[in-house]
Amino acid sequence: QHRKAITQEMNNLITRTVSGIFFVAVMVGAILYDAKTFIVLFGIITALAVWEFCTLVNNKRELQVNRLISTAAGLYLYLAMMAFCTGASGAAIFIPYLITLMYLLISGLYMRSPRSLENWAFAFASQLYIALPFALMNVLAFRMQSGVDGMSGLAYIPALPLGLMIFLWTNDMGAYCFGSMLQRFVPFKLFPSVSPHKSWIGSIGGGLVTVAAAVIMSRYFTFMPPVQWVGMALVVVVFGTWGDLVESLLKRNLGVKDSGRFLPGHGGVLDRFDSSLLAIPAVVLYLYTLEIM
Repeated sequence: QHRKAITQEMNNLITRTVSGIFFVAVMVGAILYDAKTFIVLFGIITALAVWEFCTLVNNKRELQVNRLISTAAGLYLYLAMMAFCTGASGAAIFIPYLITLMYLLISGLYMRSPRSLENWAFAFASQLYIALPFALMNVLAFRMQSGVDGMSGLAYIPALPLGLMIFLWTNDMGAYCFGSMLQRFVPFKLFPSVSPHKSWIGSIGGGLVTVAAAVIMSRYFTFMPPVQWVGMALVVVVFGTWGDLVESLLKRNLGVKDSGRFLPGHGGVLDRFDSSLLAIPAVVLYLYTLEIM
């Protein structure tokens, strides 16, 4: 029996490792290849994440969030933000999205559900919590850049979204490694009521590894000085950790362990991108703060 358990654990580890490598390779490849693959990648992620969120909610008794409309609205917001950030359209591109939000409110009047208020809340949560952060990835990817001739123009800059993803991954990896090795010596929990396995020593270790990754990134992408890359890394560490905890709280309240089965051994789409849902808006605010200063 013990041997069987060890074999099962090894098989799970292999599955997690292979699927994790495949996942990272697809993400890095799509971000670096060109703007089109970036747009397609995060468009798919946005739609899958909103659909998965609505599915989780609807599996809870008596809740009825319109998955199709919510997913279509989230994807439209992502594409509208892309069109706005690339200069392909003006602010009028967001009008159909506003109409969709009005529809979600009005349609709740006719559903005759005993929990209409909660349905509204979760429908709008799918937009604010999931669709909006992914839409803001376009703000990071498409930015004004000065050319060799001194002229400024809109350019696709993969370094910022790639750096954000790398910082999230290194933070998770560092937190897991430091927590596994040192938690017995420093047994202080980070947020035991929400996630009993997260520790302070793990979070500190994740932060140190992420700062090291930022220093390495600054050597290859010099459009930001090292101190700004490190600042971005610290923003990702803090808000990425909060994002992870927020999703843990959501799953705890909905009574589920994983948000889905998107990636073998890693859970659902939300499980893979939970940290980014707070880190993305925080990094956007951080970069705009740097531009104002």
